Amino acid sequence: MEQLVVKNIALTIQHIHIADNRPTIIFLHDSLGCIELWRDFPQALGKATNCNVVVYDRQGYGKSAPFGIAERNNDYMELEADVLNDLIMKLGIKDVILFGHSDGGSIALIAAGKYPQNIRAVITEGAHIFVEEITLQGIRAGAEAYRTTNLKERLQKYHGDKTEAMFWAWAKTWLTDKFRTWNIESFLPHIQCPVLVIQGDKDEYGTEAQVDGIVNQTSGEAVKLMIPEIGHTPHKEARETVLKESAGFIARLID
Repeated sequence: MEQLVVKNIALTIQHIHIADNRPTIIFLHDSLGCIELWRDFPQALGKATNCNVVVYDRQGYGKSAPFGIAERNNDYMELEADVLNDLIMKLGIKDVILFGHSDGGSIALIAAGKYPQNIRAVITEGAHIFVEEITLQGIRAGAEAYRTTNLKERLQKYHGDKTEAMFWAWAKTWLTDKFRTWNIESFLPHIQCPVLVIQGDKDEYGTEAQVDGIVNQTSGEAVKLMIPEIGHTPHKEARETVLKESAGFIARLID
């Protein structure tokens, strides 16, 4: 792992070189995630596709710098998409595929909409494009677990002394009245690249309406993949299915 300063933020990055003259898959973690919590999934998809891999901790997560502000605004994911684009420029990556989970999926969609010339394809898992009541119910349940179980201690293994700020930056932001109006659908028509949209049909944070909204509003090819009997983390709950479908999607684009 290495540290790279992007927009005056020290980000921790894992860069795995697999082959010359091949695309790079950049992985964007969820709202409580980090490099380590992906386990070996990025390496497995890189190997399956003969693509290079970049995984990084966003600001406030894992081993990257802590948050610089006390409270997030509704545009925090758009700001993260700007950081991502600057990261791509700084690394000099010319052929980029984004793989984003949850918040990471939403950030990937925004980035592909704002910077379409820089993104070859997008794969999302459990991405949100608007706020649903099921999402808020899931976050309320998560907040209760944080208060009453060992969830905080489990997260501290990965986020250290940033855990408290990281957790409540997610939970409190989404549960504010002002966040009810959060919506990124305006970015979708600007997405020209192919998109694979993955979601578990038992996702505790979103309904199939999120998937249909992405598929129906992006301008390029869009593939819908609903996986039965799993929840919000398809790459863990249905690892082989996600690997196979993601690798096949990428192979159709580049091979």
